[in-house]
Amino acid sequence: MPPDTALPEARLTAARAALDRLWSRGAAFLGCRYAIMGGAMSWVSERHLVAAISNAGAFGVIACGAMNPDQLAAEIAGAQALTDRPFGVNLITMHPQLDDLVRVCLAARVGHVVLAGGVPSGAAVRAVKDGGAKLICFAPALVLARRLLRLGADALVIEGSEAGGHIGPVSLTVLAQEVLPHVREVPVFVAGGLGRGEAILAYLEMGASGAQLGTRFAAAAESIAHANFKQAFIRAAARDAVPSVQLDERFPVIPVRGLANAGTKRFLEHQADTLRRFQSGELTREAAQLAIEHFWAGALRRAVIEGDVEHGSVMAGQSVGMVGAVQPTAAIIAELVEQAAGALASRPV
Repeated sequence: MPPDTALPEARLTAARAALDRLWSRGAAFLGCRYAIMGGAMSWVSERHLVAAISNAGAFGVIACGAMNPDQLAAEIAGAQALTDRPFGVNLITMHPQLDDLVRVCLAARVGHVVLAGGVPSGAAVRAVKDGGAKLICFAPALVLARRLLRLGADALVIEGSEAGGHIGPVSLTVLAQEVLPHVREVPVFVAGGLGRGEAILAYLEMGASGAQLGTRFAAAAESIAHANFKQAFIRAAARDAVPSVQLDERFPVIPVRGLANAGTKRFLEHQADTLRRFQSGELTREAAQLAIEHFWAGALRRAVIEGDVEHGSVMAGQSVGMVGAVQPTAAIIAELVEQAAGALASRPV
């Protein structure tokens, strides 16, 4: 029976109960009804979207990004004023004020801290755990997953290269096969390219405890992203979300997935011009690297907040092709849950 065929309510009810059992470990760990985490997207994952995700029964995550401690404290307080449900905070391990940011989270009684952007230091791990919060880390490979478990991570996220923003080199399809059969000690959440409930279900049945989605929520009604940003998502196909291109291995470019636009074309031209100036002796190697790195400074804010989707950085995952409209966050989550339950219910008895 196809998943879109009308199904008896009794079968759907049983399927929803089965789905609850599949992600019960992840839901219990997060303290929410549905083991769906909101991806931490700079400028997008702020108090309004985070609270909307948590209020709908999932788990919102504030993206601290480059915030200073006072800004983060205000954002946490703002989210707490909008929801009494659990939510987490994502901190970048390379942030120069990481210790202070951890203290802000603990003082505000944030129950879950996500350390992203690299392997956290032992001191940062101890600070989070000694403060009573649960620690979530990103594991881009099985060997790093085991290392993070030894450090004390309470849960892991494995994020495939299909994701938006900063990405690793391996797809979720491969990461899941590499990690899920071998990591049972803690909950593992899958991320990258997820846009439908059937896909979430498949990974739950492989051993995942839940899922993390960003792109579907970026265009939610409660997202503060500019209308132009949301419309760019609605118009885009999966193939439009491409990683940044590096022209010369001597000048590394951090891989970031976003929608191709005039800015991405200009970045290639900028790299080529910078290489020419380096080879002519006009720029030192260090100056050339900085020139390349600084090209996108402020570009994400220009796209998300100001609506410049032609020249700004429109970070998006390949699931962007599944964003068909601006929807309330609760409707997105309900749709994902019903898709997963529908797939379960439609299986032959």
